[in-house]
Amino acid sequence: MKGRVFLAVALLGAVTILNSGLAHAQYAGHNTKGDFGLQSGSQAPPGVYVVAPMYYRYDGDSVKNRNGDTVRLDPEERGSLDVNAYVLGLVWVSDFKILGAYYSFQIFPAFTDNTLEIPILDLDESVDTGFTDLYFQPVNLGWHRDRADFIAGLGVFAPTGKYEPGGSDNLGLGMWSFELFAGTTVYLDAAKSWHFATTAFFETHTEKEDTDIKVGNILTLEGGLGKSFMEGAVNVGAAYYAQWKLSDDDLGLGIELPGGRGLGKHRVYGLGPELTIPIATKKKLYGFINARYLWEFGARSTLEGNALVLTATFPIPSVPLQ
Repeated sequence: MKGRVFLAVALLGAVTILNSGLAHAQYAGHNTKGDFGLQSGSQAPPGVYVVAPMYYRYDGDSVKNRNGDTVRLDPEERGSLDVNAYVLGLVWVSDFKILGAYYSFQIFPAFTDNTLEIPILDLDESVDTGFTDLYFQPVNLGWHRDRADFIAGLGVFAPTGKYEPGGSDNLGLGMWSFELFAGTTVYLDAAKSWHFATTAFFETHTEKEDTDIKVGNILTLEGGLGKSFMEGAVNVGAAYYAQWKLSDDDLGLGIELPGGRGLGKHRVYGLGPELTIPIATKKKLYGFINARYLWEFGARSTLEGNALVLTATFPIPSVPLQ
């Protein structure tokens, strides 16, 4: 499967370290960096697909201030910066077309054992595994051309995970998020073996439950450069992401933060290898296993670490090969 696998869980909180040494906490959005890689701009062929499961692990080993300098953070004193999340998914790609594109509906319930709600510098407790915010795409459109694919649509994060303002055992973010996305996969040769992809996600939010806090808008780019083998059954290459917070968090205080607008809005980049292999016999294709590992760099006002993504995807029914 080449479709998008979203993770409806807040993994990170961005932290801005002020010149005075105090910390102003930025708030996290829902988009999970690194859950989308090679051929990100391609929709799967018509059919039903089950994602069972996707495993996501993030290890944040340093905190960067707004200048990109490392801020000392002792895990024994400040709590774990490691997050594990588990996602199930159901993807339906129909034969029905809208504006020449195939229509798809996708839904991804997810579980996590830790949500790093801000400010992370005071986090010192683990959270038991539980149901987090639900992600679904009511609209996913896919176009296929001779040398390129295109996707566009809308994703919605519903606040189904446990949330209490200031709570230490939250499993969700307590807000609705809406994500417009569009992307393309460009094939660099006639055989469609070499490909480059990028997809952009623009994320906006409602106010957090029982607060006047509204998280700033976030832009994320994800994709990769790769090569396919065995008629597309095997895919290998380099995946990447880049994320920027575009607007300041609104804390509902009616005052400006020290330093004025634009102070320490976070950014971070990630790059690493990706591999997809089939689960098949000579007669039948049962599914695909995808593995992706990304190292972060260039972080400002956020954590910097690495991410591991493992995904098993199965077409229903299995695909005959003969």
